[in-house]
Amino acid sequence: MSAYKQLLTSDIIVTPFEVNKEFTFYGGNSLINPNVGIDRLLGQNIVGTLFNPLSDPTTGNLGTQYQRLVYNSIKELYYSNYLSSSYGDAVNQPVLIPGRDEEGNRFVGSTMNPQFDNYLQTTLTYPKFFPTSSGNYIGVISIPARLFGDYIKPNTFRFNAGANYLIDDGEGNVLTNGGEIIGNIFYPHGIITITSASFGTINSFVSNTDITCSFSSSYKIYETQYKCTIRENEYNLSLNPSLISGSNSASLGIPYGFITESYFSPYITTVGLYDEAQNLLAIGKLAQPLPSSPTTDTTILINIDR
Repeated sequence: MSAYKQLLTSDIIVTPFEVNKEFTFYGGNSLINPNVGIDRLLGQNIVGTLFNPLSDPTTGNLGTQYQRLVYNSIKELYYSNYLSSSYGDAVNQPVLIPGRDEEGNRFVGSTMNPQFDNYLQTTLTYPKFFPTSSGNYIGVISIPARLFGDYIKPNTFRFNAGANYLIDDGEGNVLTNGGEIIGNIFYPHGIITITSASFGTINSFVSNTDITCSFSSSYKIYETQYKCTIRENEYNLSLNPSLISGSNSASLGIPYGFITESYFSPYITTVGLYDEAQNLLAIGKLAQPLPSSPTTDTTILINIDR
């Protein structure tokens, strides 16, 4: 049998904290495993012809994509402010001044700001390059969210292709063996781009089967702590039916003599958490039975991670 007590808001504490997990995959087949799902793609700037799904070149080791669409998507999402200037294209944007016209607003003057949001990884100013000539190629490594969680932890990405490798510098840049910046990493999206390299270099990272890919994921979980306090005057009577002997004609049962002694104290073995409709949501089992105290308060802490 059970005894119920209502918890107060002050009895519940929710604490967020981040956890990290390291991943390492060896060989091209390990990346396209359905439980992994890391894809490598080529993007190509195809101009002068209309998109034709029957003839447009495709790409992808995991799923089929079109090179033209990969190129255009990466350009629009991450480099649309960096097409004419490696440090970002600033454009005139109107400034809104309140309380100047019938509707309470008026556009007066302008300010120089980037036109698009390209998911910058840092407040530092550094160059970003994106090729715009006809036929130019880019490379893309796409890591699924089920692996990187909330984001790839900076300074943990490394991608080996034969004797060459890529690493991130913790600020969103992707570097080669010699320290040359040839692309970018977008930690919250699991996207790594190679934009400033020859086709041969790009293709070696996209198509090579002798590869090793490693990174650490970061994921925020929430630990909820429920403080269940038993006052000294509460739960001093046991509801355990095993304390009653078998029924007879005179009553439903006879209590065993030891439970009437002054030293007797019920033991707590399980704590259940219920909603307002008394639906059981969670059960906490104590490592060993805990005697209730008739002289001091007892607090049981229940931690649930989600």
